[in-house]
Amino acid sequence: MLAALPALLLAACEQKPQAPIIPPTELAAINTPPPEYPEKLACAGIGGTVVFRVTIARNGKPAKVEQIGSSGQSELDQSAMKAVRDWEFKAGTRNGKPWVQGIQVPVTFTPPVEKPTRCFQYDK
Repeated sequence: MLAALPALLLAACEQKPQAPIIPPTELAAINTPPPEYPEKLACAGIGGTVVFRVTIARNGKPAKVEQIGSSGQSELDQSAMKAVRDWEFKAGTRNGKPWVQGIQVPVTFTPPVEKPTRCFQYDK
């Protein structure tokens, strides 16, 4: 019985292999094209920034898009909302698994410095 004690103690001290540590990854934008700029507002030199709170699902798609700041122009707000809903991301991971993450996204419309020729139709 005493002869078995060292073998028993060695077995108790044996460490189990640990799972490898997988470093987390951050959320990354994959496809975030700019929204369409309503031509009449661009030609009038009207711009602004719309701010959204976006929940990114595990599949990288926006699961929820909530407007939390307005540009002051409903056409700009609507165009930005439409674009953000179609954006694509690579979800961040924790322990090798994608996770749902919330981000805040500003979308800015900056009027062109020089009016394109087509803008003169609005000057009438």
